[in-house]
Amino acid sequence: MFAIPHAHAALEPGARAPAFSAAAALAGQEMRFDLGQALTQGPVVLYFYPAAFTAGCTIEAHEFAEATEQYAQLGARVVGVSADNITVLKQFSQSACQGRFAVAADADGRIMRAYDAVHDRNPDVAQRISYVISPDGRIIDAYTDSNPHRHVERTLRALREWLRQ
Repeated sequence: MFAIPHAHAALEPGARAPAFSAAAALAGQEMRFDLGQALTQGPVVLYFYPAAFTAGCTIEAHEFAEATEQYAQLGARVVGVSADNITVLKQFSQSACQGRFAVAADADGRIMRAYDAVHDRNPDVAQRISYVISPDGRIIDAYTDSNPHRHVERTLRALREWLRQ
C-alpha cells in the first residue's frame, strides 16, 4: 500500500473509504454524487475544504480545476466536499471550480464525520484534507495541510505511485 510519510490524516492508507451519496454541483448544475458509482470509473480524489468563496478554498479549487486534465490522464476524478449548501456550491462549481469537477454539500456534517475531517477549531466546517481512493474503495493516501497549495501536487504524486505498483 502506498503512503507518503507526512502529516497525519484521520483515515489511514489501506482503510475502507466510507460510502456516501450527496447533493452536489457541477458547472452550476445540481446533481447527485455517489462515491460507489464514481469508483466504478476509476480512483477518486476526495478533498474536504472549510468553506466556498474563502481565500484558501478558492485557491485550492482553482488548482484542482487547473489539474483536471492530469487527473483524467491518470484515470481519476476529483470531488470536493464542504458544509456549504447546494445553492452556494452551484455558484462555486462554476467560478472557483471552473465547471471542471463536482463539489458536494455536507450541510449536516455526516460525510466530514465519517472521514474524520471535522475542523479541530470549528466543528461546523471541514478541515483541509485530501484522500485518494482506489477503485476497490480503499484509501491510497491521505493528506492534511491547511496550506491550499500542496494538495494537488500531493494527490497527483500519490496516484502516479499507485499506478506504478
